Amino acid sequence: MSDWESSVTAPEGFAIEPAAPTDRLDILRVLDAAMLETDAETVDTAIDADSASDAGDALVARFKRMDAVVGALVATRPEPERLHVDAVAVRRARRGRGIGSALVAAAVRRAERDAAIESVTAAFDADLEFFYADLGFEVTDRNSDGDDRLRGRRRVDGGRH
Repeated sequence: MSDWESSVTAPEGFAIEPAAPTDRLDILRVLDAAMLETDAETVDTAIDADSASDAGDALVARFKRMDAVVGALVATRPEPERLHVDAVAVRRARRGRGIGSALVAAAVRRAERDAAIESVTAAFDADLEFFYADLGFEVTDRNSDGDDRLRGRRRVDGGRH
């Protein structure tokens, strides 16, 4: 287990798990509260368990005692070899406990088990640069399309352990 893996397990009392269709509204609420622009169709596609390639591309952080969704991650597949973190958010009252890190780490671990995936990417605001760097992402400058967000990429060996 690498240093980043050991530092990103779910905090005690919380579970990170694939989202179920019944989690859809909770995911949308968590993302909306964080003012993230992810549409319902993207969430539905990431949750859809009928699509083997995308199953598990939506994750939730669940507070076990209340069985409540307190965080969510939605990933997309812009190319077959790339998993992109489209959105990750944690309810304000639960931030600072490692839940967001555990969600991203779970997405990376999922990508590592998929032979087709070569990298996990994300676009994020500059204030999240250290968050992604601590998770093993190589952070690059803004892209040329005028978007002010930073880009991050973490290579994975896609199930070729």
